[in-house]
Formats: sequence, structure tokens, C-alpha cells
Amino acid sequence: MTVSRLTEIPGIGVDKMGDAADAKHNRNILRLENLDTDLKPPAEALAATHAAIDDDDANSYLPFTGQVALREAVVARIERSARVRYDPHAECIVSAGGLAGILNVLLSILEAGDEVVLTDPTYAGLINRVRLAGGVPKFARLIPSADGWRLDLDSLAAAVGPRTRALLVMSPSMPSGFVANAGEWEAIAAHCRRADAWLVYDAAMERIVFDGLPVIHPASLPEMRERTITVGSVSKEFRMIGWRVGWIVGPASIMNDVRLTSLSNVVCQVGIGMPGATAALTSSDDGVAHAVNVWQARRDFLLSALGDLPVMRPDGGWSLLIDTERLGLAPEEASRLLLTKADVAATPMKGWGPQAGRYLRFVFANESVERLADIRARVRTAWSM
Repeated sequence: MTVSRLTEIPGIGVDKMGDAADAKHNRNILRLENLDTDLKPPAEALAATHAAIDDDDANSYLPFTGQVALREAVVARIERSARVRYDPHAECIVSAGGLAGILNVLLSILEAGDEVVLTDPTYAGLINRVRLAGGVPKFARLIPSADGWRLDLDSLAAAVGPRTRALLVMSPSMPSGFVANAGEWEAIAAHCRRADAWLVYDAAMERIVFDGLPVIHPASLPEMRERTITVGSVSKEFRMIGWRVGWIVGPASIMNDVRLTSLSNVVCQVGIGMPGATAALTSSDDGVAHAVNVWQARRDFLLSALGDLPVMRPDGGWSLLIDTERLGLAPEEASRLLLTKADVAATPMKGWGPQAGRYLRFVFANESVERLADIRARVRTAWSM
């Protein structure tokens, strides 16, 4: 019998698509279903990780809140982005990946029945973690337009109510590639202040923005340092998915609770992963700018190649959405046809928000333009269009 906390958690779909693609043992399959990348981590991060394997200090539970050098590097990174300072000892905790950090934060701030506002679409794993922590997801719609995805401010206002405890916002967002602009961040911040709510900022892809868009950290906005909890990781920007190193940074008023939750949950981080993460954060050339250029080129190619289809332009991140329902295809059927007829693995967005179920996601972080060259022909073969 399924326990009640899992009854409204359908999964994320990516795992099933990944398993289906793996089972074919076919290297011709375009792996557009999962957030992996073929771009290498910073060289300094690789060297530091190799060295850590032989370092007894890295083979330890201590310190439980994360190695001091890494916490110092994290707060220095956020100071550059947000122009606000944090104490690495009292206001930063290293987590076992960014999503473990998200769950620990939600467990630290939510009572059962508290509401959390998310964008729609958004990553199913964020929605699921709200439910695991006893929260109730509420949604503010993202609207696709010629200007990319935009936050529906009326929908945002309607989602915030007397039980709102937090707004959980990712920018750039998965799966849409939505990047909040200055006006949207101001509106989000205003609702946080008015509702006396936390802003949980998922910064996993903060610098993966295209076309020269500015990076805006919400803790830099008026009165938001004391309301913002930033959760980041080395997985996306630094291409270090397997390290499972993330961080939580927020005001001291909440971080003691987050520390207690962290100690009670995953306990500590990946010891041999932290020196590499520190090296990435302190590298003279972390490779992020180059990687963003590569990912933008892949995005641009897909937008051009699939330009006659209802493809929604992402302004950042690793993926884009196709509205297959406008083509008369349910996303699940569109996904099945792509895999069986055209060797393309792509994940339907069921469970990624109330309006997300009409979309199919293409991840462009792990396939080169050369490998993507025949994507339109493959889609034509699969969907007969």
C-alpha cells in the first residue's frame, strides 16, 4: 500500500525514458531526454578530484556542514553575483547536490499544508519535493511568446495567498528555459515581502543565459537578502553532474534549522567531490562562458531546424519545449514515435505543472550540432510531417 505522501507524486518521466533508450543499446539514438552534457568540467576540478582520492581528509564525515574552503568559495561566488555578503561559517551549508539542498530547505521552512508557489511549467522534481515536505504546490503560469517565456504576473498574484510560505523559483528554469527579467524578479520579491514568505532560489543554471541577457540574483533586490535562500550546485554550470556537490546559502535566522535538517537527512556531502567543486569555483577559467556559447549554438540550430514546428524559445538552460498537442499528437505518443521510428529519446512533460502536459522536451546539452544535423528528418520520419 502506497503511503499517502507519495500518492500525488507521479515521478519525473526522465528515468523511464532513459531506461528505454539504454535498453536499445543503440549509439545512433539522440539522447535528448536527460540533463547530461558532453562538455568537460574545468581541468582544475578534475585534477583536484584525482588528488582528493588519496587525501585522507577528504575521506571523512567532517566538517558536517562542508569543507571550509568550499563554503568560502561559494559565498564569494554569490557575492560577485548578488553583491551581498554572507558568513561562510553561519550562512552556508554544503549539500549532497542541489536537489538535496532544496528538500532540506523545504523541510526546514514548511508546516503541513503550507503553500509554495512555483512556475508552470517547472521541474517535476521541485514539485515532488514540495509534496514530500508536506507542502501544497500552487502555480504561476509561464506564457510562451515572441519574447521567449514570460511570467504571467496576474497568475502569480492569484497564486499567492494567506497560506503561502515560500516562492520556489528557478532561473533559468527547467524545462522551459525561462529567464526572469528585472520586472518579473521585482514582482516576485514584492509578493515575498507582502506575504512574509521565503524566496527559495534554485540557482543551478544561473549563468547559463543566452543572447547576452543579464544575470539577476534576487538577493540583490531591496529587503530580499533576509528572505532569500539560494540553492546552487556544480552540476550544470561547471558540468560536474557526478560530483553531487551543492550548497545552501541564506540568512543566519534560518540556517540553524537547515543545518539540523541536513544533519538529520543526508548527514554530509561527497568528501572527495568537494575539493573539485572548490577548484571549479575558484578557477581562473571555469569554462562557463565557452560552454554557454556551445549550448546557445545548439539551441539556435534546433530553433532553425525545427522552425516550422511549435517550438518554444528558451533564453537559457539546457532544454526547449515543443507543443506537440498543436500538431495533434499527445506528448507521450510523440515521444514513443520518435524513439521507435527515428532513434530520438525525448521526455513528455506530464507532471511538470498543470499546463506542462502538452509539451515534449528536447535537451540540447549532450548532443553536438553535428549529431543533431538530421533532427528535422528524424522528426519528419517519426511524425509524418
